[in-house]
Amino acid sequence: MTVKQHTIQRQVELSGVGLHTGVVSNMTFLPAPPNHGIKFQRIDLEGRPTVDADCDLVVDVSRGTTLEQNGARVYTVEHVLAALMSLEIDNVLIQLDGPEPPIMDGSSIQFIEVLEDAGLEEQNALRRFFEVQETIQYKDSSREVEMVALPASNYRVTVMVDYNSPVLGSQHASITDISQFKSEIASCRTFCFLHELEMLYKSNLIKGGDLNNAIVVVDRIVEKEELAHLAKMFNKESVEVKKEGILNNVDLRYKNEPARHKLLDVVGDLALVGRPLKAQILAARPGHAANVAFAKKLKRAMEKMGSTHIPYYDPKLPPVMDINQISNILPHRYPFQLIDKIIYLDENVVAGVKNVTMNEPFFMGHFPGNPVMPGVMQVEAMVLAAQFCAITSV
Repeated sequence: MTVKQHTIQRQVELSGVGLHTGVVSNMTFLPAPPNHGIKFQRIDLEGRPTVDADCDLVVDVSRGTTLEQNGARVYTVEHVLAALMSLEIDNVLIQLDGPEPPIMDGSSIQFIEVLEDAGLEEQNALRRFFEVQETIQYKDSSREVEMVALPASNYRVTVMVDYNSPVLGSQHASITDISQFKSEIASCRTFCFLHELEMLYKSNLIKGGDLNNAIVVVDRIVEKEELAHLAKMFNKESVEVKKEGILNNVDLRYKNEPARHKLLDVVGDLALVGRPLKAQILAARPGHAANVAFAKKLKRAMEKMGSTHIPYYDPKLPPVMDINQISNILPHRYPFQLIDKIIYLDENVVAGVKNVTMNEPFFMGHFPGNPVMPGVMQVEAMVLAAQFCAITSV
């Protein structure tokens, strides 16, 4: 996993119809500064309101995850967020001129491809991981859903689904590192069962649904009259199905494509925790409602560990600038080089570290009974650090 924050090098765009709203939207990814996070912006609304990717802003989980903030809604955000998580992009602004990101082919792969085309840019700030320290569990007995986060040194996810269906049956999918997401998970498409279609349609959902952007699982014999009705629903001349299988006989990309897509949704929904995760996630029969509830539980645990706007320092992670890089920029040398590391740097803020031990010359004779680093030396260290802000703004 990368240790520094990343954004994209340039803006990129794509367009398409939204799965549930059926509205065609243009979506633009734009670079963003360190600690900006992931934000959506509805540029079609007055005031161009922004919506943070935050689990506390979820207002609907009906076959997708919907966010609302500042009077603006953004529907079905999980596939875009999964793509950003897989590429370990921390800071980006996503502008939309409609209510919902394009569904594309029902997976995340096309979002990943356009983001890779934009190029990734490393930023002068360390990523602040949420490292799970103890087991965190979520359970919904009514739906037989169980999700667990265990301590781990990276981000790994395992999903089990069981649909009690002769077509799909019980399926598993897993990745042992987020870097595997693109090759193993990203191209897996959203799906539903045939018996759910009419309910979704009457619920004013899947207005942009098509056999090109979703898999429809057929686990019973379908009469000709129903096939004709389905063809009309999808605006097709005709649709067909084998005795048991997939509507219009679409080929699956993997035998366990539905389970892999559920893993995709888990990664996208857990992005709403707000920080990259170091954890092993185990999910049995997950769905958007459970994913979001679990994300909120993880966020509460993260908040208990403390949050601050002060730049985060983890001595185990490499700095933005080490002592050698600092020495190449500043002419000062020991004992007047009062910075050992730069741990955060952007256009407005810099944070440095000075390691102080008892053998520093200024401790000799300066309150020897209660050694304190002289205030003038602390101020001098701050002045030296401030020069790096001036350097970055030039």
